[in-house]
Amino acid sequence: MRTELYPNLLIENINFMKNSTYILYPFLMLICLITSQLTVHAQNHQEEIYKIAENDTLKMDIYLSDENKKDKPAIVFFFGGGWVSGSWDQFRPHAVHFSKKGFVTILVDYRVASRHGTSPFEAIEDAKSAMKYVKMNAERFGIDSAKVIASGGSAGGHLAASTATISGFEGDALKEISAKPVALLLFNPVIDNGPAGYGYDRLGERYKEVSPLHNLKEGVPPTLFFLGTKDRLIPVITGRYYQKAMEKLGSYCEFVLYDGQPHGFFNFKNREIYEQTILETEAFLEKIGLFPKS
Repeated sequence: MRTELYPNLLIENINFMKNSTYILYPFLMLICLITSQLTVHAQNHQEEIYKIAENDTLKMDIYLSDENKKDKPAIVFFFGGGWVSGSWDQFRPHAVHFSKKGFVTILVDYRVASRHGTSPFEAIEDAKSAMKYVKMNAERFGIDSAKVIASGGSAGGHLAASTATISGFEGDALKEISAKPVALLLFNPVIDNGPAGYGYDRLGERYKEVSPLHNLKEGVPPTLFFLGTKDRLIPVITGRYYQKAMEKLGSYCEFVLYDGQPHGFFNFKNREIYEQTILETEAFLEKIGLFPKS
């Protein structure tokens, strides 16, 4: 309940309290406590427009950590859906959880075919724009701009990986700011867009421009890669090859397989597995020095 929607109710209770102080005082204190908690929540959770692309207004949903510390790490989440559909709500449980752990967390909306009539190329551009916007506003959000992590699932994992591996697709603004994250958290990500990979039917020979597997180079940030052994879209052999290619280039890639699990196994609806991946994500972030110290 937001108090500004119910001013008359509060006024009536306060007036009545003058004649019934001992009866209504606890009730009024409870209302004040609830109001205070909701006000804090509203202050710590906000939506912002990060980009206007032609007629498309793109937003991000931001969870500001309750921690009073400055220079906090941030995690930017990109939803999955084959660059065709999807919702930022997919990673909301992750965002809420990690905001309570001291991270600033950001859910990003980006252009998809079903709502905007766009291709994966525009989605990559939007992902880079979102990363740049977060870094540009780091001080306002209480973020250390050098500690912005990119995360995503499936096609959203592709977008997260693209911010670290793909050149170009910078758009017209903020070219002076790098979209590259400090680390990657990838949930059954699309990392091979070649003829034997995912999305080649839409990308054609341009896959060479946007396939993370085909654009790996020195300096790719530490990566956590989750995959189910029964994933019909991302073969296990592709994940293993990606890990080996990363290691050959001197980058750290932690490849975690979930036996018997299909595509999308990590989502919140699979509560037990979701919680396990959360614990493994926290351990990875602790290992690479990005988990906030209490």
